[in-house]
Amino acid sequence: MHRFSKTMRRLAKYGIVIGGGTCILAWTSMSSPQVPNVHAEDDQMKYAWSPLPTRQNMMDSLKTDEFDVLVIGGGATGCGVALDAVSRGLKTALVEKFDFSSGTSSRSTKLIHGGVRYLQKAVFGLDIEQYRMVKEALSERANLIQIAPHLAYPFPIMLPIYKYWQVPYFWAGIKMYDVIAGKQLLKPSYYLSKRKTLEIFPMLKQEKLVGALVYYDGQHDDARMNISMAISAARMGGTITNYTEVLKLYKKTDENGKEIVCGARIKDRQTDQEFDVKAKCIINAAGPYTDRIRLMDDSSKKKICQPSQGVHIVLPDYYSPDKMGLLDPATSDGRVIFFLPWQNHTLAGTTDSSCELTDYPTPTEKEIQFILNEVKNYLHPDVEVRRGDVLSAWCGIRPLVSDPNKKDTQSVARNHIIEVAEDHLITIAGGKWTTYRHMAEETLDKAVEVCSLKHAKPCQTKGLLLDGAHGWTPTLFIRLVQDFGLENEVAQHLASTYGDKAFKIAKMSSLTGKRWPVVGKRLHDEFPYLEAEVKYAVREYACTAIDIIARRTRLAFCNANAAEEALPRIVEIMAEELKWSKSRQQDELARAKTFLRREMGLELGSGTSNVPINFNKDEINMYVKRFKSLDRDNKGYITVNDLRRYFKQTGERVTEDQLHDILSEVDLNRNAQVDIGEFLQLVYCAHIAAEINRHDEYDKDLHRKHQLLMSALKSGAVSNSRFAKAAEMSAEKIPVHRSGGGV
Repeated sequence: MHRFSKTMRRLAKYGIVIGGGTCILAWTSMSSPQVPNVHAEDDQMKYAWSPLPTRQNMMDSLKTDEFDVLVIGGGATGCGVALDAVSRGLKTALVEKFDFSSGTSSRSTKLIHGGVRYLQKAVFGLDIEQYRMVKEALSERANLIQIAPHLAYPFPIMLPIYKYWQVPYFWAGIKMYDVIAGKQLLKPSYYLSKRKTLEIFPMLKQEKLVGALVYYDGQHDDARMNISMAISAARMGGTITNYTEVLKLYKKTDENGKEIVCGARIKDRQTDQEFDVKAKCIINAAGPYTDRIRLMDDSSKKKICQPSQGVHIVLPDYYSPDKMGLLDPATSDGRVIFFLPWQNHTLAGTTDSSCELTDYPTPTEKEIQFILNEVKNYLHPDVEVRRGDVLSAWCGIRPLVSDPNKKDTQSVARNHIIEVAEDHLITIAGGKWTTYRHMAEETLDKAVEVCSLKHAKPCQTKGLLLDGAHGWTPTLFIRLVQDFGLENEVAQHLASTYGDKAFKIAKMSSLTGKRWPVVGKRLHDEFPYLEAEVKYAVREYACTAIDIIARRTRLAFCNANAAEEALPRIVEIMAEELKWSKSRQQDELARAKTFLRREMGLELGSGTSNVPINFNKDEINMYVKRFKSLDRDNKGYITVNDLRRYFKQTGERVTEDQLHDILSEVDLNRNAQVDIGEFLQLVYCAHIAAEINRHDEYDKDLHRKHQLLMSALKSGAVSNSRFAKAAEMSAEKIPVHRSGGGV
């Protein structure tokens, strides 16, 4: 099984030479023009395959070394600043209270874009600032796709058009987007006829459809991109730490008698140990927490960040084409909704509303329903947009720079500001994912000037390849299949996540004991994530089970229930790697399950919380007893066969089609197993179905049943299903008893 040397010989055919711990060549440099200040190849190879220090090595350095730059915040901006600083030759440290990319940077729409919406505002508002931001973002978009080609790629987005006058209007806007990109245009936009539009996007609503415009932006795995920046900075000699919290800032008096920041009190949240860190320059890149650090420095300062909450949901893959996204430019409340294929699922979002800052941003049912309704407006009536199809839902808090003259967050641009305090604390705030590198460059330029870091080189990050990009080629996954015996789906996942480091995970993978695949035990049968990735993630500073399910893999973001099912094995592997006690393992399981319920929408999609049930207390107790009698093995759930037996015993006339339709509504876990909460919902809906089936029989209590049915339909208890439509039509046929005669 150990064929790594053979792999290297084959990769040499593509111009890749690996030996002596280095890999020479970047695929990007073969297909893209060189950027003027890109690192020389030899300089890049000094770190591309250098050993990654352990977390303990990092903590020891943090405690003992004195740094040129201390960065607070491990999101896209913070890691971008740290990478810029270390690549300039500055001794750099980064501290992050949670995990890298644990906040906003892992909860984006996964797009690398210039901002079509901002271009529209720039044109109609004659706003030169918005125009410059779009132009800058389009330049950075091209650079990001170049420096991480395994993680980022050009991605087509469709703009469906339902009015003829909109064709020239949208065409002009999209073409202007192309023109501003200039030489860094990914691919030119184009128009599609109605027939071609429906060929590509058959689930689209056909009524009044005129055609569609298609333009290109970039798409990426945001969390992995963020982690790759952190790992790149670490390989280049940076001291990059997660789960390290800033408790206070220290100041000293300089030679001019002026107070300046000189260090911070830090807490290692894994060990609860506290210590001091010395630094010549401190950069606050804490994202939504920016004002907390600013007020820690000076409590009299006014806040500059305005938190904005955005919710996304994930649906099954059949809701969208494989390689085409959709943009709704004008939702019912004026927002923009994207509908994108991502990680073999469909991502829909986002909302945009003011919020309070919290460590645990939580999606709401109202926001989920808003997105579902907007999605429904664009899809063919035959496509049932069901609440039960929401596999995951999450909320991110955007660090917008507030404008006191404007009230709504939609009018706030993602522009960034750099603030230099009197004590030399430098704050970088606002901005957007796409422009992180340019933000970091401007921040370090200011830091060099203010803090007299005269030995720093000019910015080196334009064209600087990120971890995994140096030896990546588009066909690398084939070598993984042929040389290691991995499944094709798994090999493609590894290559598109880790780039040239995919070989390391392949070498760490266990034998399956099967004829095929030879190696690569999965964490979950429905996803390509391997057990070996958990071990590798620990080497990349993963400290908790949440780090694995949320950021080192995207399991929690794709399917919260699948993440919960994989948790026991993940904790078991991490316990072996990190020597966890039984108590720590139980704590990790509990914390991860709380995370899934609270932050990934699992709590919203389970039990009876979102579906009203019109049973009284005695009826509920009766059905709980019946559930227990059906659950003979005390499993905590029953199966479809148990349900058939139950309805037969009770005499309820529920057809097989109705049973399956009702089950699809209440079985939110999609595992063909019904727990007690789902059972109560199912029995309630079954009562309604049985009454419909008996609609020609007069009953004294029929009037109450009729009201119950209509109440259920209006409340959404049985909405969005074929059963609901049938029930609505049949409800009109049920005879209703009224005083003075029937109908």
